[in-house]
Amino acid sequence: MKLHTLTGCLVCVLGLSTFSHAQAKPAASRSSSLQAGVAYSYAHPDYNLPIQGLTAYADYDFTHHLGVEGDMHFLTIITPGDIAEDTYLLGPRYKLHYGRFSPYVKALFGIGRFQYQYPTYGKDTTYTYGVYDFGGGVDVRASRHINVRAFDLEFQKWPSYRDHGLTPLVLTVGAAYTFR
Repeated sequence: MKLHTLTGCLVCVLGLSTFSHAQAKPAASRSSSLQAGVAYSYAHPDYNLPIQGLTAYADYDFTHHLGVEGDMHFLTIITPGDIAEDTYLLGPRYKLHYGRFSPYVKALFGIGRFQYQYPTYGKDTTYTYGVYDFGGGVDVRASRHINVRAFDLEFQKWPSYRDHGLTPLVLTVGAAYTFR
């Protein structure tokens, strides 16, 4: 009788375990993440006084360290010499994680629009060139969904601009919303 009672209890326990939902989901896995943000940019071109403007950027991380970044710099807001630059860039990004801080490096490629603005140059004139840049920076996690771009420094190269190319430095600070 004891053997039948023990066997019955064991069958009940094993049979009811499927209804208990006791298996935990993995806590440390993440397939990808996306952040999109806006920023203020300050550029020092080779030929003129510094120019300033806005930047829109987005980062898509495939893994914990590797992803892709897209930047659109609109350096047309403050242009003391009436010369402006816009760039549209995309490329790989590699980042590390140290608590709330995420330093990263990137290599971006795309196009740039160089503009002579009215009234200094008589009329607006725009030229388009190929651009590549290498850069890096630090993102700081302010909350679960907000990242602050503490700084982002890019060394751009416009190789087909006139004879020797153009090599502006662009510094960017901003904030992004992270979709998790």
